[in-house]
Amino acid sequence: MSEPIEGFMDRLSAHLDRGWELVTQGDLSGAMASAEQTLELDGESPDAHNLIGYIHAANGNLDMALEHYRQAIDLDEHYLEAMLNAAELLIHPLGSLAEAIRVLDQALESCQTADDIADASVLKVDALLQQGDRAAAAELLLGLPEGPYENEQLDFLIGRAHFELDQIDAATVLIERAAARPDASPDVLYYLGLLRDRQERNGEASLAFLKTRHLDGLLPSPPWSPTHGRFEKIVQAALRALPEGLTQRLEGNLIMVSDLPGLEVVAEGVDPRTPLLLDEMATTAGGEQQRRLFVYQRNIERLIRHPLGLQEDVQEILHRELEAHFNRPKDQPAGTKFSTKRQG
Repeated sequence: MSEPIEGFMDRLSAHLDRGWELVTQGDLSGAMASAEQTLELDGESPDAHNLIGYIHAANGNLDMALEHYRQAIDLDEHYLEAMLNAAELLIHPLGSLAEAIRVLDQALESCQTADDIADASVLKVDALLQQGDRAAAAELLLGLPEGPYENEQLDFLIGRAHFELDQIDAATVLIERAAARPDASPDVLYYLGLLRDRQERNGEASLAFLKTRHLDGLLPSPPWSPTHGRFEKIVQAALRALPEGLTQRLEGNLIMVSDLPGLEVVAEGVDPRTPLLLDEMATTAGGEQQRRLFVYQRNIERLIRHPLGLQEDVQEILHRELEAHFNRPKDQPAGTKFSTKRQG
């Protein structure tokens, strides 16, 4: 290889490495500048398009992110990382499940290692489950290569898939192994809580959920997250836009917006990732119940599908969760959780 080509490739690698380093530091503007410098050197660099797609996704610009992932795949049809990034975005938050499965089928044809196969397969299992095809999901999970895997996170991802398929024994082994690591993520501990809840080991479930709530509180907000004051205005506008039947039931109630549920309510059994909590306070002299509606910004943001359409998404989430609360069975106590399943 000639010296000029070596120097050119070194500059490409330096800009890409710097871009990913800045992503890990949370400097998305600086990372984008490095990625764009890479494209200036080589307009057909799939690595640069993959990096730019990742930055756009982190900023909530999902359409641009997907476009750059597609360009990376067009430039290198075996580019596994770009395919997995695109599929993850298509599954959540975009919900384009058929396209995600098509991309993952292409990815599985390019997989070289057991880790690669497992990584692509658990994403496809997620997409199949969201499509309601539990049989196909279970069959795919059954065919995974046996571990151990180099990527320790796969224990959790495969364990979570087993849990969602109600394969509790298999889920227990993998989720417990993932939770035993000192660097276990809040997602791992959340699923440990779900597992213990399913096993009716209530004390252990509460402890896992309290740890989840603590670690969730340490995570940075997404770059597109609005200020507390702006989010309060978004919530107020969304509540005003609810159907009349719901607005009447909330009339006169105290609306409170905070980041996350307090540790004290999580200890009492409230889901640490519930987006809303309607708290029955007291009965007035006229016999009416007075309530406080708590809206949890960080948990709402976890469910947002289109960050650039935040107002519409918040309104949809509030509508769905309040409908579920008011239509709950009469023998189900209020103020614990809004959905029949905890928040994934």
